[in-house]
Amino acid sequence: MTTHPPDPSARGRRRVPLATGCGEPHDCPRPVRLRVLARTGYFAGLDDAALADVDRRLVSLAWAQGDTLFRAGEPAEHLFVLAAGRVKVVHPTERGTDVITDVLVPGDLFGTLSTLGDRTYPETAQALTTVCALRLDVGTFRTVLAEHPTVALRVLDDVAARLQAARTGAARTVSGTVEQRVAGVLLRLADRLGQEQRDGATLLQLPLTRADLAAMTGSTPESVSRVMSRLRQEGAITTGRRWTAVVDARRLAQLAG
Repeated sequence: MTTHPPDPSARGRRRVPLATGCGEPHDCPRPVRLRVLARTGYFAGLDDAALADVDRRLVSLAWAQGDTLFRAGEPAEHLFVLAAGRVKVVHPTERGTDVITDVLVPGDLFGTLSTLGDRTYPETAQALTTVCALRLDVGTFRTVLAEHPTVALRVLDDVAARLQAARTGAARTVSGTVEQRVAGVLLRLADRLGQEQRDGATLLQLPLTRADLAAMTGSTPESVSRVMSRLRQEGAITTGRRWTAVVDARRLAQLAG
């Protein structure tokens, strides 16, 4: 069932539950897996027979909200395709703090393999909601690359894109004011994960805490709370328990610079 939030002007009455899709971990049905693979970067464009071949080689696994899929520093043994739910990717810094580098949605690839140049996972992946993911080990990955050359070409493109994204993300985290960084993160999350509403707002049904936003912006929870409060007062956003709605994207863009 789809939930449509009321008008943002009715701030006192607005209540939007988080839609997780399912309450308990369970195996993803084959039709769901095939649909997800068809829109995953590595496998997009493969015909039905090729997608079915890739699917039968993958292992379907599930986790509950809050579970850790893998931790930074563990041996890099698996690549994952997110099939359902949301996953946050956290990178440990030299200062001993964690920075959220991404929030993943179905169709995203995450994890890594020694074949891709990583002996250990550089980041930790944690389930924000109930999660289903498809797992690929080194041997299976090599077989898929050998049998589907177009996948191998996309892997090379993806590795280059990830390196560039990592450099860009690091620069964003350390530059600008806290207000600029928070506004920028909210815009990127809305663009990537947002659901357009009938009232024109963009809804983020995501259980991100102030600590999570602080990690994503290189700030503190207290500073983020002050910024979020100002943004609410200005009418740029509205918030509730485990959701945020971007009401005035133009204002956020002005603040983000």
